[in-house]
Amino acid sequence: MSSYLAALIWPAGLAVILGVAFLMTRRLPAAAGAPAIADRVQEPCRATAVAAALPVRVAVAECGRFVVLVLAGAVVVFGAMALLGLLVVYHGLAIDKPVFTWIMHHQVHAVAAILKRLTKIGDTWTAWAAAVTAAVCLSVTWRSRRWLPPVVMATLIFVDHYVTIALRHIFERVGPPTSPLGTYPSGGCDRVIVFYGLIGYLLWREFSRRRTTRIWVAAVVAALGFNEAFSRVYLGLHWFTDALSGLLYGGLLLTAFLLALHLVTGQVPVTRTGRHAASGRLVK
Repeated sequence: MSSYLAALIWPAGLAVILGVAFLMTRRLPAAAGAPAIADRVQEPCRATAVAAALPVRVAVAECGRFVVLVLAGAVVVFGAMALLGLLVVYHGLAIDKPVFTWIMHHQVHAVAAILKRLTKIGDTWTAWAAAVTAAVCLSVTWRSRRWLPPVVMATLIFVDHYVTIALRHIFERVGPPTSPLGTYPSGGCDRVIVFYGLIGYLLWREFSRRRTTRIWVAAVVAALGFNEAFSRVYLGLHWFTDALSGLLYGGLLLTAFLLALHLVTGQVPVTRTGRHAASGRLVK
């Protein structure tokens, strides 16, 4: 019985995340009301900006600024994770070993079989394939700054890969007995947050910009992150603290990319109704 209770942590966590998102969207109409004046003023300005194509030299300059800002953010993220690694690597086993032992003794084979499939969403080639697909599709469908999705995704693949390698070379942490190659931080958890979070943001930025959609995008990414972290720990692929560190690592990298986008392209207007901020068409 206790084995099934342990397995119930997985659907319970997903339900909590999606439930919180539902409650947040339910609270929006009463708090928001009519569109703000700033939203109404920014809509025609945004439409004008979209209609005009950026000169090549401006696009190249923006591309260069974005890459520089992301690299600077990656340095900060690397420093933060290196400091956290000193705590996790040298003191994490006090938490990791009891959690690992308890889960291995309460593992349900049917649940493990399902999680073995679901955890592949965080694999390197799966995340990279999703990034390349999103870059190609968005570069065709965007009305302005079509350079942005390919540059963002290419930079993400490069930065995430080499910052993760650098962290692993510094600490060289041995994983649990069932997966000795699992190291600090969990790359699967990191990739789920930063890759799918950035893809979700770019889709939201171009096709919605509604507050309710933003909440649901964040909820889906959080649910994917929870699923990845739980599956990696449940299957014994990573220590518990490595999985948590991977989620934090992915969140920090995602923040660095979003800040760079904000600084290069400006603030994105967020509408409170179903009207698209850029084109004025209704979003269903």
